[in-house]
Amino acid sequence: MQRYALRKGDNASAAGRPLRGVPGLGRASYYRLCLQPPIERAGIAANPFNWQSEGNTMDSKNIVLNVNGIEVIYNHVILVLKGVSLQVPEGSIVAILGGNGAGKTTTLRAVSNLLKGERGEVTKGNIDLRGERIENLSPADLVKRGVVQVMEGRHCFAHLTIEENLLTGSYTRSSKAEIAANLEKVYNYFPRLKTRRTSQAAYTSGGEQQMCAIGRALMTNPSMVL
Repeated sequence: MQRYALRKGDNASAAGRPLRGVPGLGRASYYRLCLQPPIERAGIAANPFNWQSEGNTMDSKNIVLNVNGIEVIYNHVILVLKGVSLQVPEGSIVAILGGNGAGKTTTLRAVSNLLKGERGEVTKGNIDLRGERIENLSPADLVKRGVVQVMEGRHCFAHLTIEENLLTGSYTRSSKAEIAANLEKVYNYFPRLKTRRTSQAAYTSGGEQQMCAIGRALMTNPSMVL
C-alpha cells in the first residue's frame, strides 16, 4: 500500500503559510497532503493523479485555486478571517487544519460562495479559479465551473430516496447519457448506495448518508471538491 503524510509546504507557492489573524488560533497552519513515496509495481501506475512526492516542487503555472489575502466579516461587524492565503495545485489533495472556530469552514464557504446564507462576505483579497476572479459568482455558477462543496452534516433530502438524492446533483448536466454514466460511476465508488438506492435517505445510516452526500457532489462532474 502507499503511505501518505501531512507536511508543511516547502514554500509559499506550495501553500506552507500560516492562517494569520484567525481569532482563537494563531498557530493554525495550512498543510499539503503529499504522497510519500510512491511504490512502483509492474503494470500499475504508482502515481496516477500526479500527486507530488517529498522533495518535488509544484509547477506554479498549474494552480487551480488561488486564495490571496482574503478577509471575511459576518453581520458587517464580526471579523472571522484576516489575511488568509492558500493555493491548490492541479491534481493535488490539500487540507486546512485547526481547532474549532479557527475559520476552516468559513474559508471553504468563501471559495464556494456560500457565505451570504450565513450573512457573511469577503471584504478584502481575491479568490481565483484558473486565473478567473470568482468572489462574485453564485454557487450555481461555481458548480457549473466544476467547484462543488460537500457540506458537513450530510444534508441529504430525507424524504427522497438515495438515487433521487444523487440525481439532484446532476441538475447542471443536460445529457441523459452523461447523467447515467455519472450515476454508475458513483455506484462503483460506493456499492452500498446501489444496494440502498430505493431507500429513503431518512432510513439509512449516517455513513450511507455521507456516501450519498459525496456521491451527489460527484454527479456534477467536478474538477474540485471542497
